[in-house]
Amino acid sequence: MRQFKSLDAFAAALGGDIGVSPWMTVDQAMIDAFARVTGDDQWIHVDPERCRRELGTGTIAHGYLLVSLLPALARRTYRIEGISRAVNYGSDKVRFLTPVPAGGRVRARFHLAEAEREAARLKILNRVQLEVEGQEKPALVAEVLTVFYG
Repeated sequence: MRQFKSLDAFAAALGGDIGVSPWMTVDQAMIDAFARVTGDDQWIHVDPERCRRELGTGTIAHGYLLVSLLPALARRTYRIEGISRAVNYGSDKVRFLTPVPAGGRVRARFHLAEAEREAARLKILNRVQLEVEGQEKPALVAEVLTVFYG
């Protein structure tokens, strides 16, 4: 976990890699829970037997499930002291490049591409790659915007 003493210290890391999160397992229970909450119960996500029978594989995680893991992975990668809150400001250029099989492990790699300081807040853009253990291609790439308040 990388520690930053302030918003200014974090902003000073502009243009550099912030860090890589620990691995996280995306298991079938997580995929099923996401399917229930979102109503996206397409069989490629929730029917292991059909996947084995028709595709010769197991199920895969939803793309948006993977996007939703990014804030938790960020919290496991870096910490900024003295902030009161962090707010998701949106995502740009989200691309799903390779599937994550149920039981697969992922981790996020964060690169601070933009930082805009304004009074007691800092708006940032992280370029993120979500890596899949054992695969060369990332599961997704995205530009993630966050606003931190001091």
